[in-house]
Amino acid sequence: MKKLFPFALILITLIAMSGIASAQKVTSHDSSFYKTYPNLFMGRVYFTQKYDDLTFRSLDNGSDLKYSTNGKLGFGIGATYKNLTLNIAYGFNFLNNNEDRGKTSGFDFQLHIFPNKWAIDAALTAYKGAYTLPKGYGAANNNSYYYRNDVKMDLFGLSAYRVTNSKRFSYRAAMVQNEWQRKSAGTLLYGGGIYYGLTKGDSSLVPAKIADELPQAGINNIHFITVGPGIGYAYTAVIAQHFFVTASLVGNLNINFTTEQNSEASTNKISIEPMGIYKGAIGYNGNVWSVAAIIGGNALLFKGSSSDNAYFQSTGQYKLFIAKKILLKPAKK
Repeated sequence: MKKLFPFALILITLIAMSGIASAQKVTSHDSSFYKTYPNLFMGRVYFTQKYDDLTFRSLDNGSDLKYSTNGKLGFGIGATYKNLTLNIAYGFNFLNNNEDRGKTSGFDFQLHIFPNKWAIDAALTAYKGAYTLPKGYGAANNNSYYYRNDVKMDLFGLSAYRVTNSKRFSYRAAMVQNEWQRKSAGTLLYGGGIYYGLTKGDSSLVPAKIADELPQAGINNIHFITVGPGIGYAYTAVIAQHFFVTASLVGNLNINFTTEQNSEASTNKISIEPMGIYKGAIGYNGNVWSVAAIIGGNALLFKGSSSDNAYFQSTGQYKLFIAKKILLKPAKK
């Protein structure tokens, strides 16, 4: 069942996004608050950094153990035509100097789309190879990172939230810049999400050197399903029409189904924990040029039977880009 869940979730994601997008009608909005571009082509160059962390809580006041993927800083190019965006980035070696943390391979597909009245996020990530923090914790040498090339960290998820003030607030203006927010505005958000996560290794995920310090010692496989409703708020503050700051935060109350496995047995745990989905942007936007720094991600809590303290998983992406809008002439009828 758990092996089929990621593939079922991918299918549900595609069906849900296509259904919501196709169901949207072009609705009027207050053009004094934000401007749209019906015939827009936009090209961009950008830097991007993705992250995926899982934290094991320690006993009493000891040090927590965090597994982190060694994602590369990437340089990319991209384009937007109307509401369709394609970006391609590559982590060049000259931009990265973190070989002491080991190698992470795999893929990371994060999709953020904003059809009329909706904000939809999908995450499809599968990594292999991770190091631990703090540096030296669990490692044979205190001056090196504890690295595991066998550790897998996967996350598959979908969330959708209704944008109640879509006539005055534009997510696209902040996160994609193919619209232009010219006055400050905010919006209430409500909806929900579902996620599946997996972290596993060939042996105990807790290093033998610190096995006495963490209650998860011996566990080599953790997987969970979390689902629940959420509500939040997003706001864009605009200065002199062109400069903007956007903050968006949604809080979910999720029910979690968690399984922990060791070499001999497995245990299950059902719990209710909060989850956060956050976005932020700051930059300049106008008729021709856009420059922005963006962050977006998820913060998940889920409990296993090994400890009263919840695991904490954080995934997301930073992006810095410059883009140029090119207005195309409408086709002649």
